[in-house]
Amino acid sequence: MSNPLYILSAPSRHQETIRKSRFRAHAVHVESVDAAMTWLARTRDAAATHNCWAYRIGSHYRFDDDGEPGGSAGQPILQAIDGQHCAETVVMVTRWFGGTKLGVGGLVRAYGGTAAECLHHAKRHLQVQYRHLSLRCEASNLARLHARCSHFGAQLGSPDWQENRIEIDITIPEKSFAEFTEWFANLTRGHGRSRDITSNCHKFPSDPAPRSSA
Repeated sequence: MSNPLYILSAPSRHQETIRKSRFRAHAVHVESVDAAMTWLARTRDAAATHNCWAYRIGSHYRFDDDGEPGGSAGQPILQAIDGQHCAETVVMVTRWFGGTKLGVGGLVRAYGGTAAECLHHAKRHLQVQYRHLSLRCEASNLARLHARCSHFGAQLGSPDWQENRIEIDITIPEKSFAEFTEWFANLTRGHGRSRDITSNCHKFPSDPAPRSSA
């Protein structure tokens, strides 16, 4: 079973000084690659020595070392995003060189660790996959549908009345879909119909993310 994913509900910031170099991490939630690149351009500090970054947006990811040795900055930031199970997230770690070289291993720990701490302390919410269905059934079933919505974590739309039948949209968490489908079939004695409209990911604000011990 895959780990649940979380999205940031507010920007996060964390700063550390490591062997005289100052590392400052910023992290935000973004919904597209274009939004990530716009934010990176705006956040970049031209006076800093390096502005290294990474993002993970669905299956899309990218990272940049901005002049640091290859694999020592951007990739550790991306690994921090994945390690904290964050989705739709972009992180920039800015470095002001303090005169002491850290070596590749030291840079990996500095960039990855600063990014991980930034995400660790961020306000996050669970990302939930939802199904959007259109239901068609006898109008007499409507009261039972309303009564069971909270059990499935679902939300009903407004019914479209068609004589003694109704058509109504429902939004339901993916994890409840199979159970709901079985219940709906029993409720309507096999005469009800459901049509899958679409599926989307949303944050679920009542379930804050647990803090990782990593």
